[in-house]
Amino acid sequence: MQTADDFIEHLALEQHVEGGYYRSSYRSETSFDSTRALWSSIYFLLRTDEVSHFHRLTADEMWYFQAGQSLTIYMIDPEGVLTTAQLGLDLAAGERPQFLVPKGCIFGSALNHAGFSLVGCMVSPGFTFDDFELFSQESLLEQYPQHSEIIQRLSRKQTEV
Repeated sequence: MQTADDFIEHLALEQHVEGGYYRSSYRSETSFDSTRALWSSIYFLLRTDEVSHFHRLTADEMWYFQAGQSLTIYMIDPEGVLTTAQLGLDLAAGERPQFLVPKGCIFGSALNHAGFSLVGCMVSPGFTFDDFELFSQESLLEQYPQHSEIIQRLSRKQTEV
């Protein structure tokens, strides 16, 4: 049975600023515009007690479950509504093997059970860090106090960002 460390080592994953580990796996050779590929894809891995901190992209992001434990994707839409999606293979429990996070949502993720989760994420147009915004706990609590419990879990204090 493969472990999180096996995937980190063999896929040459690096720590991600949003939490967890990642590595670019593909960038389209076709251009979207002068700065971005048409699409790009990464491996992304979370381990027990790690989360993907709340962030926002300017492009849609499709998530694909690949190995390990299921996870929950938490999304705050532009109107401030919090929704969740279960990414995994237990279809009877409401999990799905892929899910689209719409552009403009503030989102993060966390494991549903101890272990690890390896997912793939595809972004179109292709990802650049110019399209990425990481949120502090303070800024989110000010905007969305009704979601304080999940914001405290999936964000860092401003001094940690």
